[in-house]
Amino acid sequence: MTLDPASADPDRQPTQPLLTIRDLRIRFGTVEAVRGVSLNLAPGEVLGLVGESGSGKSALSLAVMGLHGPAVEISGSIRFQGRELAGLGHTELRSLRGSQIAMIFQEPMTALNPVMNIGEQLTEAIRAHTPHLRRSDLRQRVLSALNAVAIPHPASRLRDYPHQFSGGQRQRILIAMALVHKPQLLLADEPTTALDVTVQAQILSLLAGLQRERRLAILFTSHDLAVVRQVATRVAVMRQGQILETGPVAEVFARPQHPYTQQLLRSVPTMATNRSQPLASL
Repeated sequence: MTLDPASADPDRQPTQPLLTIRDLRIRFGTVEAVRGVSLNLAPGEVLGLVGESGSGKSALSLAVMGLHGPAVEISGSIRFQGRELAGLGHTELRSLRGSQIAMIFQEPMTALNPVMNIGEQLTEAIRAHTPHLRRSDLRQRVLSALNAVAIPHPASRLRDYPHQFSGGQRQRILIAMALVHKPQLLLADEPTTALDVTVQAQILSLLAGLQRERRLAILFTSHDLAVVRQVATRVAVMRQGQILETGPVAEVFARPQHPYTQQLLRSVPTMATNRSQPLASL
């Protein structure tokens, strides 16, 4: 089920980063939520961004998408394919969202419009970048998108509303909407948090297959260390708006260098955990 970053191939030639973030700072009024973050993400790579709630993970992803409101102060550099995104106008950002950069949000019931059926919502996502498709082609694109994420009998479900689907199916629909234009970069903001363990495994397996098939670059944010260890090859540990440690997943999990990373790993129970002792607290 492990995702397949391009960097895992030793024979692959080094490539320029797809996404480069330098000294990113995000301020909400008097609170600096992200403080001088720098990251690189290569084409086809999967980077796990892990940290506790409030560490700034979601704020960072929203900044890449340009979804923060005008009251939020953002400084630093966010470059996608060498193009500076920080400071781009609404029209320019809108042309990138969905077509080249897409995002999966953590709670599908609030991310989907409850008063639109899923056929209408997928149609809207497709028309945002291909407004002149014929109706028959549009319907085929919608059905293909739902088939790609394994929604059973999609033709009979187009008129159904979000509340008529299970939590796992709603998340699959969000993935279909995010990937319908085959973007190069996917921002997955805790996409399995609201799901039970069995459904979570299904969604991770689905993402793994789509990532391998399309060679997606994914920034996968989560507070769940087990999930990050499963899906990513490289990991960045974030706390209080700062990156404390980065490196290959196997290395960081086996030999964490920062005291916070060490404490974070000790706070997770394993089969070897001494149950007579309390877990480490953060």
